Amino acid sequence: MARKPFTPAGVSLLAWLGWALLLLIADQFTKVLVLGYYQLGDSTQVTSFFNIVRVHNSGAAFSFLAGAGGWQRWFFTAIGIGAALLMVWLLKKHAGQTLFAFAIASILGGAVGNVIDRVLYGYVVDFLDFHWRGWHFPAFNVADSAITVGAACLILDELLRVRRGR
Repeated sequence: MARKPFTPAGVSLLAWLGWALLLLIADQFTKVLVLGYYQLGDSTQVTSFFNIVRVHNSGAAFSFLAGAGGWQRWFFTAIGIGAALLMVWLLKKHAGQTLFAFAIASILGGAVGNVIDRVLYGYVVDFLDFHWRGWHFPAFNVADSAITVGAACLILDELLRVRRGR
């Protein structure tokens, strides 16, 4: 079934690439700050449930394959580049579908941010540490946040598309 636009068309591919670039810049800027002001493992308590902490993740989400010996750096880099190319194609094809394109552009900005880390450092820089009563959510970064918001928007877009199809 062909996708129907969530809102009227008119937003261009360049606008979505601009959004992805804005997220990428925010991600890389915050990571440069963390790398400049924190040593690995340093932490600053911000609130009773949130810290800034410098963590290196050589794996994927939740440190998947972090201890795999180094090959995963290039494996995840290749996956990220391939996914980015697919997302640019999807944006070109569906730029007028606002929610879908917003989701894809958000994921694109985050994915490229993490790919840059893997190429430059061999790991992804994470620094947002939320915790509650001794339980810590794995540290993450702006790129991970953009990917998560984008994934949630993709799910919402699909639910709305299915609902419209009934």
